[in-house]
Amino acid sequence: MAVMDPTLDVELALLAAGATCVIGCDEVGRGALAGPVGVGVAVVDASATPFPAGLRDSKMLSQPRRELLAPLAVAWALHSAVGLASAQEVDELGIIAALGLAGKRALSRLHAAGVDITGGVVLLDGNDDWLNKALVTPLNVVTRIRADQDCASVAAASVIAKVHRDALMIEADAVTPGYEWAGNKGYGSAAHMGAIALLGPTVLHRRSWLKITA
Repeated sequence: MAVMDPTLDVELALLAAGATCVIGCDEVGRGALAGPVGVGVAVVDASATPFPAGLRDSKMLSQPRRELLAPLAVAWALHSAVGLASAQEVDELGIIAALGLAGKRALSRLHAAGVDITGGVVLLDGNDDWLNKALVTPLNVVTRIRADQDCASVAAASVIAKVHRDALMIEADAVTPGYEWAGNKGYGSAAHMGAIALLGPTVLHRRSWLKITA
């Protein structure tokens, strides 16, 4: 099956319907055993220029390609940001609430940069609006399955967030070696699971996911 490039068709339709901007939104690190969960946001408006060539959902790109595209995506978007929720917050709140908290933090950065959050539309990958569950004042959120593959703003958000989180896990691997986070980024690879059994969990591990209560 051929890989299709994303477009701005959905974003342009939302803008034509009256949105002041479209905020592409995607999460990273949801299924990891260690490290934060992250939410990336990338803003486009009617002045959007053609997006960087080769931009796709981060899961469809190699690490070198993502690292090349991330700064281009940041430069292309009107504004972008990444919000994080820690492993401890995942344990305390649960993954859905932690996603919402990370998304809230990302949106707060956009608001501080002057983005019209309330007049815009958040284009959220998937079919569950976990974002509004974390907000006191609901926003106009449009969920879309495969938005990370089909919509350029969401693809940009996914690449920006993935590269940001990966960099954090690579840094953590240097500080707490043995778990091979530079390679597995906190996901449950065989080497990572073996290291947990041998060395035990760290402060970056989601202890509730490892069924550890002490």
